[in-house]
Amino acid sequence: MAHRFGIIGFPLEHSFSPAYFQQKFQQEGKKDYLYVKCPLTQIEAFPELLKQHDDWEGFNVTIPYKEKIIPYLDELSDQAKAIGAVNCIRIKDGKTIGYNTDAIGFRRSLEPLLRREHRQALVLGTGGASRAVAYVLQQLQITYQLVSRHKQSHLYSYDELNADIVSSHLLIVNTTPVGMYPHVDEAPPLPYEAIGENHLLFDLIYNPPLTRFLQYGQQQGARIQNGYEMLILQAEASWEIWNS
Repeated sequence: MAHRFGIIGFPLEHSFSPAYFQQKFQQEGKKDYLYVKCPLTQIEAFPELLKQHDDWEGFNVTIPYKEKIIPYLDELSDQAKAIGAVNCIRIKDGKTIGYNTDAIGFRRSLEPLLRREHRQALVLGTGGASRAVAYVLQQLQITYQLVSRHKQSHLYSYDELNADIVSSHLLIVNTTPVGMYPHVDEAPPLPYEAIGENHLLFDLIYNPPLTRFLQYGQQQGARIQNGYEMLILQAEASWEIWNS
């Protein structure tokens, strides 16, 4: 019997996971392992997808279902519960168990770059990925503020971000899809002139490798990191979970 894995999301044309895991299976000599795209236009189709094959062993979950998948799962890891978002599912003994490997990948990629001065962060976006980032910053005792397009009492809107706020938050993490292929000319609306050489800009986007957000930061002397390493690390964490 095959060992079947898949990725759930919509759209999935540019997903990195299928090629990555197919290559991984080859390298590991797992000839009977399959990895398939499962583009669901609505999350309600997930139970039906599970029934299509009885050899499912795991899934990755991407935009826009990292939060919406939760009610369809039997259990959550403590970390996924705390974050409120799932991007990895393991199927074991007929049970679906949700995990969050975004947090693992982000932490492993971010930690080597941190300096003492990175005590305050701005997290751009409020979706599932932003929850994983916020969880990691809490663990690292870095205070953070979320930034949204819409004004809410507990977070900044982009309109409120002035030079003082940006210059005092030396870590800025973009968790939004702004600037992702094919919209490569877009960047989150920040006062980039307030960014300096003590800043670290981290973009969860990996396609293109140098987003406008990172480019503008680099021009101001900031250190930058795209999401490619995090992507590899979270994929490897999924592999660990599926094989544990």
